[in-house]
Order: sequence, then C-alpha cells, then structure tokens
Amino acid sequence: MVKVCVTGIGLISALGGSLEDSWRNLLAGKSGILLHQPFPEITPLPLGLIAQQPSELPMLTQMAVASALQDAGLVSHAADCAVVIGSSRSYQASWEMLARQMYEDAAKPVSSFGNWLDTLPHMNAIAAARQISASGIVLAPMAACATGIWSIAQAALLIQTGQCQQAIAGAVEAPITPLTLAGFQQMGALAKTGAYPFDLHREGLVLGEGAAVFVLESAELAKQRQAKVYGEILGFGLTNDAYHTNSPEPEGKSAIAAIKQCLERSCLLPADIDYIHAHGTATQLNDRIESMVIQRLFPQGVAVSSTKGSTGHTLGASGALGVAFSLMALKHQILPPCVGLQQPEFDLDIVTAARLSKIRQVLCLSFGFGGQNAAIALTR
Repeated sequence: MVKVCVTGIGLISALGGSLEDSWRNLLAGKSGILLHQPFPEITPLPLGLIAQQPSELPMLTQMAVASALQDAGLVSHAADCAVVIGSSRSYQASWEMLARQMYEDAAKPVSSFGNWLDTLPHMNAIAAARQISASGIVLAPMAACATGIWSIAQAALLIQTGQCQQAIAGAVEAPITPLTLAGFQQMGALAKTGAYPFDLHREGLVLGEGAAVFVLESAELAKQRQAKVYGEILGFGLTNDAYHTNSPEPEGKSAIAAIKQCLERSCLLPADIDYIHAHGTATQLNDRIESMVIQRLFPQGVAVSSTKGSTGHTLGASGALGVAFSLMALKHQILPPCVGLQQPEFDLDIVTAARLSKIRQVLCLSFGFGGQNAAIALTR
C-alpha cells in the first residue's frame, strides 16, 4: 500500500491566525472563546470567533489553502493535484442573508441577488481548486462533525489507489449564523459561559469557526521533493449509527466499530496508541458515550484531551483541527491540554496541562450528528 504523508498544514482558529500561534496558545492553556453578540436578535453567547465579527467562508478557505501550500514549500501547483475540501455548513451564511433580503423586499426577483450558484455547498472546494490551478479530482464531503476526518481519509485513499500523488485536503467552517445559533439554542446544546470537555459541570458546546487544510503526498513524492514530513496517515474508520438525527447510539456500537476498523486498517493494537485527540464537545451525551467507548477499547489507559475548550466546536472542521493538533503533538512530542477542564467526571487519563511524552501513534476521533463516526490513525 502506498504510504501517505502530511507535508504541509494551514490552520486558522479562534486561538490564532496560524498553526504556530494556535499551537503555542493551546500549550499555554489559553482559550479563544469570548462572550460575543454578533447578531442583535440573539443574546450574547460564548463563541470561538477568529475576529470580532463572523468570518466569511471563502476568505477562510483561501487563507488556509495558501498557508498549507507555503508550509509544504510548494511554489508551483501540479495540475493533477486532488482537492478534497469539506464543510458541514458551507455557504449557509450567504443563504441566510439571501433569505433575509427576500423577506425584506418580497417584490425583488431572486435573479437580482447575485450569482447564487456560486454558493452551492460544493462550490467552496471548486473555488479552492481554482485558487491553486488544479484540474484533478475535486470532492466536497459533508458529514456533519465528521467532515474533516472524512475529507482527509478520502484524499489519502485517492493517493493510495494511485489516482493522484498529491492532494489538498481538509475542512473549513464559518458557522456563526443566526439560524445555527438559534437552532442549537432550541436544542439546549449551547453553553452559557464556556466549553469544558469531560468536566463534571460541563454546560454544552460553544460554536467556533476555523479551518485546517493539509498537503498530502505519497511518501515517494515527498522524498523526491525532500519535503519535511509531519507524519504519516496509517488508516481510518468511517461508520454511521443509523439511529437518530442528533443523539448518539447509547451503547456506542458504531463508534466502537469505527475505531476498531481504523486500528485494523492501520495494523495497530489499542496498546499501540499513545494519545487520543477526543471529539469532546462538552455536551452531556457526547462526553459520556465517548468516555465509555475509550474505556472499553483502551482498558490499559491512554492519554486523552479535547481542544474544543480552546477553539470552540468548529463543527465540520473540528476533526481537521484535531488532526493538525495531533500532528503537532507528534512533531514536538508534547501532549496538548484539555483546556477548561476543572473537575473530571470520567476515569480517563485526561491531559490537564501540556506535558512532554513519547508519542509514536495517535488516534483522532470525530462523532457527528446523525451518528457519523470517524477515526484516523497517525504516526511519526
């Protein structure tokens, strides 16, 4: 099987405008979550905003893609480079604005609202391909909060099957919109003060915006280019609960299946995993079921943390951000902390402060609405 390496990372989050800034602030135990009121009709809420106002999807994508290419040392772009950029919300903000304009002026024809075809869900991936002059395969995965890992897995599979030697992959999310906030409020899922993953007194999730984009290459091409390598993608697991629109299956059967599938494809045993970047949304159900799954599959114990207490929950981009932080953990041999955790509810080896550790293999998890489960294994 062709080995797939990560040679470039572009990351933007509420923690910082670059990979290094976000990583440095994460290790320092800082959080980018602050109280904001971006829309007058919605009360102030803790949010992981990159700036003072919600970001725009195209700008986030352009910045993350450009950063990944620069980090990988790619000046010219291969025409056959694949592009796999996912998002769970995509251009929802643009559609909400369009709807608002239509209701404010019902007499105005829809055709006067610009080229709305440019805001179809898959168009962001196509825009990224145009940005780098790539004429190869373009995919735009959409799998709720599992989108980021699914995107990276699809890109890795394209390289492993010889359809390309290089891919730009990741996920981008700009989900701070009135409808998104109102919807999560109606569900009672939003926190009132902050995100505290795995904490006894956790309140719920905090929405955040962000992007993480990677340059993936075959090991052969990376060696030819003498590119620096963050790590290798060993394998992945993708399953679905087929249970409920937003509640995870209570026994975690499908989540367990995804992790087992990932380990088997990676030729790893549970004891081979040195660190798990957990989904860790700080909601009651997710943290309880995810903890149960980890305890069941890793009875020997393994270091665990979630970075959503720092970045907020970036929905479809969250798994991609998790992979970026996991690769940085491998590079620097430092376990990132679970920021916001004060009083753990679960019997896990949760990392409460950044610490040096021998890290060889890492597992990154994402569990999305509708029971979308994703796991990816990485190594040095």
